[in-house]
Amino acid sequence: MLNSLEKTAYKNMANVVSILGILPIAILFMKDGYQYLIPLIVYNNIMDDLDGILADKLNIRSQFGAILDNVCDAVAHTVFVMAVAMHVWTDQGDVWGGVCAAAGLVAAMAIVLRVVSRLDPAAVTGTGSPTNELVRHMFFILLLAQILDFTPTPLLIAAFLFHAVSMLAPFRMPWLIRSLTKSATAIGLVNVSLVVAWLVSYAASPVAATFVSLIAAPFLLSYLLSFAWAATRRSSGSGRRTASPSPHQRIASSRTRGGL
Repeated sequence: MLNSLEKTAYKNMANVVSILGILPIAILFMKDGYQYLIPLIVYNNIMDDLDGILADKLNIRSQFGAILDNVCDAVAHTVFVMAVAMHVWTDQGDVWGGVCAAAGLVAAMAIVLRVVSRLDPAAVTGTGSPTNELVRHMFFILLLAQILDFTPTPLLIAAFLFHAVSMLAPFRMPWLIRSLTKSATAIGLVNVSLVVAWLVSYAASPVAATFVSLIAAPFLLSYLLSFAWAATRRSSGSGRRTASPSPHQRIASSRTRGGL
């Protein structure tokens, strides 16, 4: 009996990490919970990558785990986007705040649609931008707005609308930072960069702003470059749709790359 429980626990280690990655997000629904948004984003990103690494290294990938991972990502990223969008609206109380809220809701719908479209093991993958790419861009915009004391609303609106398109785009975006990080070491460095940017932001100085900008630049520029390249290829008719993967390939991709 004990041996059976140990095997079950071992096989579900990655699934437990996936669930633990979203539970603390409930803090956002508490009074003044929004102040914990940035550390919650960092924590969720780490756990999202950790479950994939565990599933890969321990060879415990499963169809259930892949679906659970994607659903957890959808829950977390939708909450993050809607929390920011609605906070901006209630904080500003003007037309641009309302536009930001509307753009955030559009992005949240795109997240849900992307998730649902990928629950089928035979679905086409490898196209568009992952949902956590939007969350990371939102993370850097909020950090820089905090350090430099500017209104992030226009940049958030742009991020929401760009990603609402790119998340559902039927073409590949090959140079995203997250897409290029294949090894556990590279994925770890991505997460370390997010933690460093978060901690440095507390300095609230020009030096801190420069440091965070240098960390953010590869994420933002690689996204814009991929978006422009894919759109150009698409408009010229030379873009290629990614072939539908086998169920085994689908499970491996979902669990090892982190994010949808």
